[in-house]
Amino acid sequence: MKIGKEDIKKYLPHREPFLFVDEVIEINEKKEIHARKCVKEDEYFLKGHFPNNPIFPGVIIIEALGQASGILGFTLMNKTPEEGSIYVLAGVDKVRFRKRVRPDDNIDLYSKVISEKRGIWKFDCRAELDDELVCTATILCADRKAK
Repeated sequence: MKIGKEDIKKYLPHREPFLFVDEVIEINEKKEIHARKCVKEDEYFLKGHFPNNPIFPGVIIIEALGQASGILGFTLMNKTPEEGSIYVLAGVDKVRFRKRVRPDDNIDLYSKVISEKRGIWKFDCRAELDDELVCTATILCADRKAK
């Protein structure tokens, strides 16, 4: 399954400037997602991180992985935020950063379901740039009712 930018908004409540998944390349039967974030030169946070040496912030890479995981979770549950459900970041463990991401880079985001119990989903995540590891993390997301 491939999902474009407008359809991504059906699965995530996030909107610009806080939407960090540009496309979904594939969601497969193994409960895995491959998504992509295209880093643009005019991203608002790059002006201050760091002036004259812009680096895509690691915390936003984690957020992008969380958003990709959210899309995967929503598609597996066959739900959308419009139905009164919200998928929130509940925890991040074992985070490691290995490579810098800069403007005009395209980050490949991968997430795989490890487990699900009582609406808490655990994902094994990684981000890559040109087939090189950028970041790894274990991410927990919780499916909760929107208020």
